[in-house]
Amino acid sequence: MSAAREEHRHLPEADGATERVVGYRRYVGGPDPLDRSRMPCHPWRLTERVFDADDLGRTETLFAVGNGYLGIRGTLEEGRPAHQHGTYVNGFHETWRIQHAEAAYGLAEVGQTMVDVPDATVMRLHVDDEPLLLSVAELVDYERTLDMADGVLTRDLVWRTPSGNRVHVRSQRMVSFTQRHLAVLTLSVTLLDAPAPVVVTSQVVNRYATDELHGGLHGDGVGRGGADGNGNGNGGGGEGPADPRRGERLAHRVLEPVEHRRAGDRAVLAYRCATSGMTLGVGVHHLVEGDGATTTTVVTGDLATTDVRAQAQPGRTLTVTKLVSYHTSREVPASELADRCERTLDRVGAEGVDKQLADQRTWLDGYWQRSDVEVPGEPSVQQAVRWNLFQVAQAAGRAEGSGIPAKGLTGSGYGGHYFWDTEIYVVPYLIYTSPIMARNALRFRYTMLPAAQSRARELNEGGALFPWRTINGAEASAYYAAGTAQYHINADIAYALQAYVDVTRDEEFLAREGVDVLVETARLWAGLGFWRGEGAGSFHIHGVTGPDEYTTVVNDNLYTNVMARMNLRAAASAVRHLERAWPEQHARMVVRLGLGADEVDEWLRVADAMAIPYDEHLGIHPQDAQFHEREVWDLRSTPPDRRPLLLHYHPLVIYRFQVLKQADVVLATFLRGEDFSPELKRADFEYYEPITTGDSSLSAVVQSIMAAEVGYHELALDYFHDALFVDLADRHGNTADGVHVASAGGVWSMLVHGFAGMRRLPGGRTSFDPRLPAQWEAVTFRVTLHETRLRVTVRADAIELVTEAGAGATVLVRGVEHAVGAAGTEAVVVPLDGQGPRIPGRPDPYAQHDTVRPDGSVVTSSVPEPSGTDPQVEADAPVR
Repeated sequence: MSAAREEHRHLPEADGATERVVGYRRYVGGPDPLDRSRMPCHPWRLTERVFDADDLGRTETLFAVGNGYLGIRGTLEEGRPAHQHGTYVNGFHETWRIQHAEAAYGLAEVGQTMVDVPDATVMRLHVDDEPLLLSVAELVDYERTLDMADGVLTRDLVWRTPSGNRVHVRSQRMVSFTQRHLAVLTLSVTLLDAPAPVVVTSQVVNRYATDELHGGLHGDGVGRGGADGNGNGNGGGGEGPADPRRGERLAHRVLEPVEHRRAGDRAVLAYRCATSGMTLGVGVHHLVEGDGATTTTVVTGDLATTDVRAQAQPGRTLTVTKLVSYHTSREVPASELADRCERTLDRVGAEGVDKQLADQRTWLDGYWQRSDVEVPGEPSVQQAVRWNLFQVAQAAGRAEGSGIPAKGLTGSGYGGHYFWDTEIYVVPYLIYTSPIMARNALRFRYTMLPAAQSRARELNEGGALFPWRTINGAEASAYYAAGTAQYHINADIAYALQAYVDVTRDEEFLAREGVDVLVETARLWAGLGFWRGEGAGSFHIHGVTGPDEYTTVVNDNLYTNVMARMNLRAAASAVRHLERAWPEQHARMVVRLGLGADEVDEWLRVADAMAIPYDEHLGIHPQDAQFHEREVWDLRSTPPDRRPLLLHYHPLVIYRFQVLKQADVVLATFLRGEDFSPELKRADFEYYEPITTGDSSLSAVVQSIMAAEVGYHELALDYFHDALFVDLADRHGNTADGVHVASAGGVWSMLVHGFAGMRRLPGGRTSFDPRLPAQWEAVTFRVTLHETRLRVTVRADAIELVTEAGAGATVLVRGVEHAVGAAGTEAVVVPLDGQGPRIPGRPDPYAQHDTVRPDGSVVTSSVPEPSGTDPQVEADAPVR
């Protein structure tokens, strides 16, 4: 490293500065960005005290409820106004033909989009023939609360009607964690001043047909033309620049009615997806409490309506409870699913609503007992941490048989697809807190193995190649450069699988199913690369894309090669372990997969010879073999209105520069920490930090973790706050499309892997090397290790470990082993000598400027703009 770079390694922050830069995205006002007069702090609740129609998209996402199978956006009971209605069933999707501008062999041919299933949330209210419409109503009081301990969304308001009659309206919405196919919706109406006629109109609406709330077809006629930046059709219907983060909009009629039934106050409808052929049943049953109330139900193929009428008296409450059940399938006839809905409704009706609410609380008590993280003295952080962890529960809790979508079931972003996000950012949290959920996520990948094997054949490879983005197991990314070329998805799945087995010791899963995934992914790597050089030589992998989607189709991407090496070794280790410990299962696997006698040795030879790029001149790891041949993008001089880059620059412009969408090499140094020295981790972090845009919501998580490890403690906390509030404060401007579930899972990783310094060592051992923020009193969390649940508390001067359940465990604290006894024994308290290195500020953003390459050329830094323009002048120009 040059003396100049060493001198300007980091820049201190100005004292008392309120404007902070994280990933060169500026925000003002410190770590709590929420309007607390509207959304007050509460350790277990997110509450909205002022209704605002201007940010419906954000609040519909923030107040969504779900259980991993069924999800409902936080739309209003009245059905309007709304940014985007949305009720989703995990894995229920429509397919469509991808139209490539220029076709080529092997490109993805069929797109997949999560379907908005019939909406049962509508419960419109009329009092004295006046409709309650929040956008124009006079609201005397208003409060909406998502209770993360009870798992119930509640809205309380007092409405003064045009005639002056005050009406107390209370609604509840719950998607059950214990009854996977059930939602319970309740509306209670109490007149406070004078008697009046009251009508509650409860509906189930197929919004892919005639939307009686908005009129016309749901489809807007926008076709699925050429690929956008990620190959996702039109990227959301033409609102502004094409945005690959949005889901697709379907122009054809998606849900075709198959059957509809009515029996008293119960309605059941059944549908079939027009192209995918998936089937759906939805049933609703109404329970009415109130003096003199009468009901009328009418059902057609696309609409079921139950009107509840009463001549209400002041002080007397009319309550309408709506039990809703959804069942879906890939092959079961729709009429049979309708029968299943009826059985669910019968069972729940017999058990009663109170039992469903009590069971919901019991389920969540167990979840929080295993998963809670406490941050004393930081109320806004505490609330946001629990909101994020609650979102993971809503995305994964009952996702059995399906994956975990990138947006969970809170919005249509990314079309409901599953990505590598799950294995790297969500599954690690689940492994340590809810192992059964992690197992379900990994088993889902196992069920996709046949499709992955077929995809590998299509790309002229052996083994299996898992799809970059998918719902049904087939590749759905039309833009191969930032999609299929991300072969590292294989190693990401292998990483999560190995971590699960290491931590849980669930060798039965490994022996029966997991080993197949490891073997087939290893085979892919062994065939994908090639040997170069004499003697032992080196093994290279060309034409791939790493996690950084601003640099595509490169040779020897460091992340890919490091993770492929891990994948190969994990597969070899698993095969040899099963041969010793599970000989019968090993023998079956050898026959099942046709495993050759010399394959395992070949994997290890490939792993040992894997090319790992390293630049002796700069003393860092290049992101790929040619990365440092590019010029540097000057992010600090890039106007804010040109961010994120993917929405303002052609991919070919971005690909020519050293600029990152998200951490790539830095992620490798976290996931495979044992492969890098502390000095190299710091050098790599300092080089890549200034050229990482953070345009991906995934980036802040790993940047926080590694900033903490290498010593940039202030920056680590900045990135933590950035990721913590990515949805609550709409950091990326797309919360309306759904929760960033990977970032939500990453919140736990930042706390546990970042600030508590927890790592999984080779052999499954667990170590701690804390980096607690200087401003914090402590952080307390739980981890489950081999069926033992430990409570860990990190303070500035000590780390405390106590067993809450199980036989105890042995862990390392800064290299020293400590045995923690069984539940009921005393806590182990280990004194800490500081919290690691403390480097103020952040790495120098101009450290790469004027760097001389080995060939004598100078690396320059610039912002790519048309010739003759000054980007700063343009940024300062008045808006016309």
